[in-house]
Amino acid sequence: MTEHTSPIAEKLDELDKKFSAIGQKTATHLEGLLWSTPITYWDYINTDALLNLQIQRTTLPDEMVFIMYHQVNELLFKMILWETNQLCHAETLTTAFFTERLMRISRYFDMLTTSFDIMGDGMEIDQYMKFRNTLTPASGFQSAQYRLIEFASTDLINLIDYRFRATIDRNTPYTHAFEHLYWQAAGKDHKTGEKSYLLNAFEKKYKAEFLRHMEEYNTINIWRKFKQLPAESQANPELVAAMRHYDHTVNVTWVMGHLNAARKYIESSAGPQEATGGSDWKKYMHPKYQRRIFFPELWTEDELRNWGENV
Repeated sequence: MTEHTSPIAEKLDELDKKFSAIGQKTATHLEGLLWSTPITYWDYINTDALLNLQIQRTTLPDEMVFIMYHQVNELLFKMILWETNQLCHAETLTTAFFTERLMRISRYFDMLTTSFDIMGDGMEIDQYMKFRNTLTPASGFQSAQYRLIEFASTDLINLIDYRFRATIDRNTPYTHAFEHLYWQAAGKDHKTGEKSYLLNAFEKKYKAEFLRHMEEYNTINIWRKFKQLPAESQANPELVAAMRHYDHTVNVTWVMGHLNAARKYIESSAGPQEATGGSDWKKYMHPKYQRRIFFPELWTEDELRNWGENV
C-alpha cells in the first residue's frame, strides 16, 4: 500500500477544495481516474479530425497544397487573435507584458510573411489556373479572422478608405463606418456602388460579428493599449521599433508577399486577369492604394507619404 507523502496529501487537499467549491465529491472524480485512459498525442491534438479537413474540389494534386496552406494561415490568424485578446483585455497592463505579447504576434506574422514561397513556388501554374476556376466566387478576401485582427490592432479611422476619412470620426455610427472600410472598395462596382456577390455573402455571414468587434476594440485596440503605457515606455526605441515592425510587416511585407504570389499565377494567363472573387486585386492588395497604416503617429511624414511605394 502506497503511503501518502506530504506532496500527495497536499494535492489531495487542493483537489478537495477545488471540487468542494463547485459542489462536487472528490472521491467520485478520483474514482473516475481509475477507469480513464492515458492521453495520447493524437487525441490531444485531434490529429485525425485535423487531417480530414482537406477536401479537394478537383482531381488536381496541387489544389491540396493550396487548401492546406490557407488552413495553416487561418490557424496562425487564430494564434494572433488569441494573443491580441489577452493584450487588449488586460486590466493591469505592464510594459513587459505588452512587449512580450506584441513580439509573439509579430513572430506569427513574420512566419506568415516568409511562408509565401510555399504557395508561390509550390504549385504548377497550369494546375492552379485550372482548379482556381472551381473556387469562384470564393476569395481569401473573405477571411473573417484577418478582419478581426485589423479591428483589434488600430483605431477604426485607420481602416477607413482614405478617400472618406475626412467625413468620419469617433462619433460616426459603426454601421456607417463599416460601409467605408478600405476593403469595401474591392467588392463594389466603382461606378454604381453595387456590392458583388463576394461582398454580400461575406457580410451576410460576418457583418454582425464585425460590428461587435469594431465597438469592442474601439478603446482597447493595440494602439490604445500602447498609449496607456508610461511615457518613457512609449518613447523606448526598441518598443517603438517593435511597433513599427508589426505595422510594416502586416500592412506592407505580408501584403506584398501575397500580391507577388497572386501576380505569378494570375498574370500568367491571357485575357481578363481577375481574382476569383472578381475584385481589382492589384488595387485592393497593393499597400500604396490601400493606405492602411495601424500606427501612423510612429512614422515620419515622408514615410507616410511614400507608404508601400518602395517595395
